[in-house]
This record gives sequence, structure tokens and C-alpha cells, in this order.
Amino acid sequence: MTFLSGSGAGRRFIATAVFCAISAIVSDSPIVRAQEGPADPPEITIGERLFLETRFAQFFKQFLSGGAGVNDPLPVGDPVMNTTVTVGEPLSGPFAGLSMNCRACHLVDEHVETSGGTMRTYADFARRSPVPAREDGATTAPRNSPALVNATLPRTGGLLLHFDAEFATTADLIKDTFTGRNFGWLPGERALAITHLARVVREDNGTGALAQDFGGLPYAVVLTGSDPTIPEEFRLPEEFRVNVATASDADIFRAVSTLVSAYTEGLVFSQDETGAFNLSPYDVFLEMNGLPRKPAARETTSEYSRRLLTLIERLERDSRLSWVTHNPHKKHRRHHRHLKFVKRNPATEDGKFQFHDQPFKFGREEFQGLKIFFAEPSHVPSLSENLKRGKTGNCIACHQAPTFTDFRFHNTGTTQAEYDRIHGSGTFTHLPIPALRERNANHDQYLPATEQHPHAQGPFREVPMAGNLNLTDLGVWNVFANPDFPASQHRIRRILCVDALTAGLPGLSVPSAQSNDTLDRLIESVAFAGRCSEQALLPISMAVFKTPGLRDLGHSAPYMHTGQFDTLEQIVNFYQVSSDLQRADRLRNGDRELAGIRLTDQDAGPLAAFLRALNEDYE
Repeated sequence: MTFLSGSGAGRRFIATAVFCAISAIVSDSPIVRAQEGPADPPEITIGERLFLETRFAQFFKQFLSGGAGVNDPLPVGDPVMNTTVTVGEPLSGPFAGLSMNCRACHLVDEHVETSGGTMRTYADFARRSPVPAREDGATTAPRNSPALVNATLPRTGGLLLHFDAEFATTADLIKDTFTGRNFGWLPGERALAITHLARVVREDNGTGALAQDFGGLPYAVVLTGSDPTIPEEFRLPEEFRVNVATASDADIFRAVSTLVSAYTEGLVFSQDETGAFNLSPYDVFLEMNGLPRKPAARETTSEYSRRLLTLIERLERDSRLSWVTHNPHKKHRRHHRHLKFVKRNPATEDGKFQFHDQPFKFGREEFQGLKIFFAEPSHVPSLSENLKRGKTGNCIACHQAPTFTDFRFHNTGTTQAEYDRIHGSGTFTHLPIPALRERNANHDQYLPATEQHPHAQGPFREVPMAGNLNLTDLGVWNVFANPDFPASQHRIRRILCVDALTAGLPGLSVPSAQSNDTLDRLIESVAFAGRCSEQALLPISMAVFKTPGLRDLGHSAPYMHTGQFDTLEQIVNFYQVSSDLQRADRLRNGDRELAGIRLTDQDAGPLAAFLRALNEDYE
């Protein structure tokens, strides 16, 4: 079986074979000008091998417990790997016959040639990701698999990863994945999982199919890094090496997690030599019209997004005024730039997408959708006003260009919509949710299971189901002020506090561009300490989730953490409903920015067209 399927994952600046076919006619454009980059550094190459490794899972540990060796093939694989779950008919699993690995939930090109499959941006096809069977009865994770591309981009305030901001570093996320439920390990089995992973690394002999795709080197050789026979492309820098023969289990586990972190941190959408995104129709549209594709120095993404809309509207006005009449018989042309639309892909010979079943274009409909997306309200409209008027998406309140995320938290009503669909309209607003003191005093009753609390029930990090009113997913509420997640507390509190201060005191501006030290001093000040206490902030953490990026959505459906939406049009319609509920004060802890959304049914098509113009040929 070939594991390395040519995804080329880990490239920060993508320069693929697609560019080799670019004609000389268009090759001078900055959009398509790309230099063949160097090979991936060894830490990313070895990180990819570990990302693909299928022997770290609990299922393989059970195989070893029967007397087998690390290098023996499984006679029968984990059933969860037999298929790739989709919203329709399942596909044949690319790792069938094996046990769990990272790639099973974060696919790339495994199903490009499969009927019903597509390229993926390191996401799966399931509404909620399947997990190996264990005695707890769980068959899926509580959430949709998030796409990894662009997930670890640098941001003000530092990283917060997963839908509920559970992790403050990529390494922490990797460690918990290798020792967590997705790999078949139950809470309380972390030490066992680490010991098992270290054994696989120590005893691997490099003869397996995966190892053969990476030079046929045993892990002990490649991780130690000092053997003179190691080819240059696999020779790890000293800071990534670990002497497997003498290292402890913990040291090996740490080294493996660090390498996989290096790999995942290199997963970004294509950028040119200036660091601007460059391969979607939207990016090509901006470049063709001389519009900036990234913020200026010291410009926030919100400021950039507003400036970009101003420039676009000015360009549109200039295009309309290109011809003026000085007399009834003759037209004179003014010297204005014309609005240029995209009709073909400058990065491919045939002008088409390579991996998307849609035209590569940015035309009038996409342009209309862009203006709706970037448009902000001058005031918060009433419900009756919303029914009369449209064209205000207010999307950049949470999805600022160029990454189309603010890396913050919002409650868009997704949890309430799913809960009410199962139990009846309005039922979520009556769900009893404990306050801080009651919640933390009864950890096992209310909070999710962890290594420290392996028997916790976690009803508020669960998939809701008919017949049980107590199950739902409250997102960040499960993590904030939870002593089992210490690493991310400071950053979560800062975000929640800024939101609380901005909402609670009219006219107060607490811009995200302020330094972290300045924000921390403000938060701890006497004036705001009470408003930013854990007790005060816990209610506003309820049902809030991290904002996802919107690039290449065509390769990450279904959408939302619940996976409940299959199309972009459904998403737009959902926001119509949520914004109405927010203005009517019927959305529990709804984000105040929702009230600024003013859409009609006719806006769904242009908005969806704009979002599709953010697709690209990621490889």
C-alpha cells in the first residue's frame, strides 16, 4: 500500500506541477509567477510520516497485547477504518485494514479519483468524525473534523486551537490526539498510550509500506539523526532529534509530537513571495484590479477589510463613469481604471480549476456577493427593517480578509438550531445550565472527561439526541475556567473580557490591535476586574465556538462544528434566521453582531458565489 500519495503537504509557498504548464503569455503576471521552492525540510517530511502512522492507536496496542510484534501486519484492521464516512454513501477507506492515524480525519487527496470524492483541506467528509469502538459506546466525536490548512497561522494573542479553544499550542493538540478518544484511548489511559507510542518508535524496523515511502529508515535511526547514512532529505536538525536508545517514553513522545506539529504548522494556502494569498479567483480579481491583497503594516484586518471595500466601490464608480457625454453626438472617455473580472485560471493551461467542479471566475455575481459580504450596518436594524431591506452581510465582523476569520469566538446560534430541531422550537432557551460555582463543584456531572476526571459525564460537550434533553454542545463553556485546561485560560479570558467590555459599556473601544500587555492591564484594572471575573464571563462563553476561515470551503463540507449544513446557500439561509432571532432577543447568548446582518432570499446566490470564489487548487 502506498501511503505517500503526492499531497505535498507542508509547503508554505505552493509551487506545484500546475505551474509548469503555464504558458509564456501569462507567466509574467505576479499572480502566477512562482519559483520552484526547495524540498520540504526534514522535520516536515518526518512529521508527515508520523502523521500517517497507523500503529499509535489503541487498536494496534491490543494487537500487540496478543503477542504480536510492532512490525507484524494486522490480520484484521479496525472496522472504523474500512470506510470513509460521508453525508451520503460511504467511500472505501484509504487506510482499510489498518488502525487509526491522523490522516483518517484530515484527508487530502486520498479520494480525488474516487467517485463521490474530492480533494480535501485536511478535513474528512463526515458530519461528525467516526472514532474507534470502545466500551464507552461512542461512535463519533462530538464535532465535525476541522480543516487544518491555515489553522495555525500566526495571530494576535497567540494560538487557540479546536472549536472550543481547548489547546494553546499545536504540540498540545497533537499530544492529546495521540492519547485521546480519536485514537481509541479512553480518559485515564494517557500513560498507556505514551508507553505504546514509544514502543512502536523503538521497535520499528523500517520495513513497512509507510517507511518505504520515506527512505526505509527505522524510526530509531531517523529520529536520532546522527547516522551518516541518513540521506540529507531525512536528516533532522539537532533541535528535533532524540536518542531513541536512551530516551524516556516521555522524551520520545515529546519529540514525535514536535515533529507532527512542525508538519501541521506548514499547512497553509498558497501565498506569493510577498506573503499574499494568490490562487483563488478572488485573489486573482484583486491582483488584476491593483487592489491590495493583504493589510498594510500596522493595519488590522478589520481596517484592511473596510479599506478594501472603499477601494472596490471607488473602482466600481470609476467604471460607471468611464464614458460621459459632452454633446448629443459624441462621447468622450474619461481616464479611469476599469473594473476587470476573472474569466480563467492564470495558473493552469486550460484556465480551469484542477480540483473543483466549477468555473474559475470572478464576475458580476461574485462581485455583488463581495459587496454584501463586506457591507456593515450603520446601526443595528430592527426586525421590521430587516424584512424591508437587504444587502448587509456584516460578515467581516467575524470573517475579515485576507484569512476570513478573526480567530475569536462567536455564538451564531448553531447549537441552539440543532437542539431545537430535535426537541422543539424554543427548548434550548429553557435548558438548565449551571453557574460557575455549581459547575466546578460537580465536575463529573457537568464537565467533559479528562485524564484528571476520567469518569466525567460531559453532557454539555455531547451530540444532542431525541429523548435526552440534557445533551448539547456549549463549546468554549466546557473549557473556560475549567482547571483541567490550564494552558488556554489566559487567552480565552482575554477574548471574552474584551467582548464583554465592548458590549457592556457603550462607546468603549477595546481594539484587538492593542498589545497583549495593554489589554491585560485593562482587564485586571479595578474598573473592569469584576466584569472580567470567571463568574461573570462564564455565561457569555456558552455555545460560542472559534470562527473558522472561509478559504476553499468547497473542500471542507459539511459545515459548522455540527456538520449540519451541506451547501453554502443553506449557511446563508441559516444566518437569515439567526439574525432575526437575535434582533427578536430569542437567541440565547447570541452574538450581537448577528443583529447587523440584513439579508433577503435573493442574497443567498451572490453570497454563495463569492464564497466559492475563495476556492483554490490546494495540494
